[in-house]
Amino acid sequence: MMLIKNMKLEICANSYQSVKNAQEAGAHRIELCQELSVGGITPSYGLLKQVKENLKIPIFVLIRPRAGNFVYSEDEFEIMKHDIQLCKDLCCDGIVAGVLNSDKTIDVERTKELIELSKPLPFTFHRAFDEVANPKKALNQLIDLGVERVLTSGQEVSAEKGLKLLNELNIISKNRIIILAGGGINSENANKFKTIRLIEIHASASSQLEECNSLFSTPLIYSDPRKIKAILDAI
Repeated sequence: MMLIKNMKLEICANSYQSVKNAQEAGAHRIELCQELSVGGITPSYGLLKQVKENLKIPIFVLIRPRAGNFVYSEDEFEIMKHDIQLCKDLCCDGIVAGVLNSDKTIDVERTKELIELSKPLPFTFHRAFDEVANPKKALNQLIDLGVERVLTSGQEVSAEKGLKLLNELNIISKNRIIILAGGGINSENANKFKTIRLIEIHASASSQLEECNSLFSTPLIYSDPRKIKAILDAI
């Protein structure tokens, strides 16, 4: 089987330094967030502004008002819409978001509203997809909504374990939506995603900068340029 050439690497970055490291290492795009320990939340205005003013790598912004599930109240949904408008005002390059219903289905109406508000920026439906009850039906709904890509581990704890579903989703997509594999991707397994003809992968490529020795802090995690370069070399 012919392998995909020129696979793109998106780095999930949680700080200005992480974005800078990713840019210098040669990553293709950033998903910018904060608080990776809870799966990421919307980054601050200050971080967004500094990144856009000083760095050139494309920035897709995670719009997630809190940790936890992806079923949002009206107030939380309004916050998400305000944050999307802020990202557009700051000339960010893409939006990463998604909304579910309590029954583990795509909240089509709310997701559509976020997509419309995000235009003309491309829209990625994030790993809320990995919680849906029927991923193949959900994928077709996202295609109909005009979502550009979906970030997924194939509904497993890692994308490597989810290869079977990732392959099935990619076949269903018929190039109408990009299947962006994410979850535990590193230099040792990155090439496996080329074998199922994916064109993009997502990784944090992170390392712990220092030991946590404070009662009120967690370890400082950053995107490691050595790990990023190793993934790029592998693909």
